[in-house]
Amino acid sequence: MHKKYLLGYDLGSSSLKAALLEAQSGQLIASAMSPEVEMTIESPQIGWAEQNPEIWWQNLKIATQKLLKQAQIAPQDILAIGISYQMHGLVIVDKNQNVLRPAIIWCDSRAVNIGETAWQGLGKDYCLAHLLNSPGNFTASNLKWVQVNEPQIYAQIHQLMLPGDYLAMRMTGEITTTISGLSEGIFWDYSQQTLAKGLLDFYQIQADLCPSIVSNFSNQGVLKANIAAELGLAAGTPITYRAGDQPNNAFSLNVLQPGETATTAGTSGVIYGVVDKPTADLGSRVNTFVHVNHQSTKPRYGVLLCVNGTGILNSWLRKNLSWQNNQFSYEQLNQMAQAVSIGSEGLQVLPFGNGNERMLQNRAVGASFEGLDFNRHHQAHLARAVQEGIVFALGYGFEIFKQNGLHTQVIRAGKANMFLSPLFREAFVNVIGCKLELYDTDGAQGAARGAGVGIGFYTDFAQAFQSLKCLEALEPQTWQQTAYQEAFQKWLAALQRHL
Repeated sequence: MHKKYLLGYDLGSSSLKAALLEAQSGQLIASAMSPEVEMTIESPQIGWAEQNPEIWWQNLKIATQKLLKQAQIAPQDILAIGISYQMHGLVIVDKNQNVLRPAIIWCDSRAVNIGETAWQGLGKDYCLAHLLNSPGNFTASNLKWVQVNEPQIYAQIHQLMLPGDYLAMRMTGEITTTISGLSEGIFWDYSQQTLAKGLLDFYQIQADLCPSIVSNFSNQGVLKANIAAELGLAAGTPITYRAGDQPNNAFSLNVLQPGETATTAGTSGVIYGVVDKPTADLGSRVNTFVHVNHQSTKPRYGVLLCVNGTGILNSWLRKNLSWQNNQFSYEQLNQMAQAVSIGSEGLQVLPFGNGNERMLQNRAVGASFEGLDFNRHHQAHLARAVQEGIVFALGYGFEIFKQNGLHTQVIRAGKANMFLSPLFREAFVNVIGCKLELYDTDGAQGAARGAGVGIGFYTDFAQAFQSLKCLEALEPQTWQQTAYQEAFQKWLAALQRHL
């Protein structure tokens, strides 16, 4: 039987990853990423976070070329393409599809006050009933910032897009989005099941700036001939799946039904639980969006807890501990950290240095090291305290999850990013208090499987995930849990001093 393939892309803040699956078996054939080191997040002013969409595209081209060189397959044997992307980013283009300014990405905080004005002006009751969230510093509020601060640019806008919409536009020439994408930008009214007219009117944003809607799993356009030639792919290959990175991470782990929960620890750290009823946290500390498999007759929503400073904090530590020829690897950091006892001998890290934190009600707390003792603490303590601090922040957010009625016994994760660290995994299960299942998958593989569903190669989700296997499962250990909980309580006390 002639083999066919599925191609998935996952655009993160740090890199673009590509994966090629053999469609019938679901097995990974090749994977690639670009760049080899993290993409830069530009911060022209305090609280700003921007990236040039052209950089995303150039890295997509490089990753595709690497992938095809590895795989040595005929491009026409690729059935379909799926796209996963960093959530909440704002890309704006003119009528010729030219990008008008750098993308304002998910960890940008410039629009916090704009979102707070809408939260108060529309009323919290209205926002929670219609939007399920505070407008915060999400995409709609960032667009309002452009309108107020860059009116000449705003006047040229033909369409707004999320980062994945931009990649799809570059490939197909068509500008579309999804309901799940609109929900993550706070452009969706859950009670009316339509565009969020109340917020758009409050912000004086024209509804026609929002693209037309396609299903997450559907034919969303085909590769233009010139773009196919540029990428080394076959003209006419369809794009049949699109989703934000966190809904897609959940999808890649087959987290689709109420009560199922996923986690990831890349640049940011996320716990994402699926529910079947629209739910809203009164303080908008955790956020609800439309999940990828949502249907009007079978609703599915994703409740998302995010800690902005996760892998980016570990990356910061690695760079700043390294000096000239002494370049630490992440594996070396992990080994160093394991040489220190639980609690890092009183050293605590608050990992909040990557923009305003939603779970702290959009406060800009900043990252800090607490209890640093010059006579006792050294590099290994810093390495351990960073990983523990990230887990403690996730544990703090998980308590908010439980307050909102989300309970789970098992959390699934891809064995990637910070979950490659044995210490991080150990701390996670003992602080969160749940079984952790690790799978050999990632966002790019999830996007490829989504493409298989979207083109109809897989008749249902069960078939798409028949090859997905658990690599390892970890559970809390009583003696470790006691020590971690004691350290967690000290961390909570440090956090309270900053709130």
